[in-house]
Amino acid sequence: MLTRLDRIVPAAPGRPEVAGADHPMRVVTVEVAAGGGWGPERARDVSALFDRMASGWSARVAGEADAPLGDALARGGVASGGRCIEVGSGSGVVTSLLARPFDEVLCIDLSAEMLHHAPPSPGWRVQADGAHLPLPSGSVDVVALVNAFLFPLEVARVLRPAGAVLWVSTLGDRTPIYLPPDVVLDRLPGEWDGLSSLAGWGEWLVARRR
Repeated sequence: MLTRLDRIVPAAPGRPEVAGADHPMRVVTVEVAAGGGWGPERARDVSALFDRMASGWSARVAGEADAPLGDALARGGVASGGRCIEVGSGSGVVTSLLARPFDEVLCIDLSAEMLHHAPPSPGWRVQADGAHLPLPSGSVDVVALVNAFLFPLEVARVLRPAGAVLWVSTLGDRTPIYLPPDVVLDRLPGEWDGLSSLAGWGEWLVARRR
């Protein structure tokens, strides 16, 4: 069941109209969440794409995640402490925000160049494919996905039974890598409940197993 909370963080004018349903990254996002469309060749292509964008990435997306991620951490009921993995961490734009409530943050990204351009932070950085997370089953308290592909089976595998999935789309439905919160809940294996809201330009979901 999805519970939508009222918006308390208003959206400033001028949201970038970056993407729609036909954007190539949106197409990949939908396919991956449905359990297909991903393999070594596509992983190489996506990695190469983000490698090329890495040098200017932080300046390009600076501040976009502050409102939705901050609202999710404040109102989503995510417990502080514990281990968080940030899948698709990119150049580390939101890692410092995630490091505040959690004891440990592990940053995982497919792009080596993105990780190379990340500033010093408390998080560990690992180059890995989100479809094959280098972690034991049931070993993390929070899986954070900020503008990141959802690999549902792998997310569910590494998450502890009482853990939470933190899904943030910084431009809402204009985010290239985007799924509506109800679709995220539907794609995760088993029965899940979620809290969701709009904040700033973005949208967030905190999902837990029922």
